[in-house]
Amino acid sequence: QVHLVESGGGLVHTGGSLRLSCAASGRPLSYYTMGWFRQAPGKEREFVSVINWDGGKTLYADFVKGRFTISRDNAKNTMNLQMISLKPEDTAVYFCAATSNRWSLLVGASGYDYWGPGTQVTVSS
Repeated sequence: QVHLVESGGGLVHTGGSLRLSCAASGRPLSYYTMGWFRQAPGKEREFVSVINWDGGKTLYADFVKGRFTISRDNAKNTMNLQMISLKPEDTAVYFCAATSNRWSLLVGASGYDYWGPGTQVTVSS
């Protein structure tokens, strides 16, 4: 079992940048493929990005390609999401998630076993 906690959210202006981090405790992060999801008020939780267990493979939602970069440091048990060129439509609660399915880049939230509580990202226009 792994316990996840996100950090790094905040309020930025359009065009600004933020770096989200996900810290894990418990089982080593290398056991998991990790993902980022987000949920805006009144909307479904949506996939943002995923990285496989060793960081060798990544996948991004079309709406963040070229703006967000996912990375992980298994030695430090952390995962990050670097976000640049932020837009008001990026405003949401961002969640990190872990799946024991190490060999697939899952984009569906139902495939993930563990979730952090989320961190709020607000982009003002």
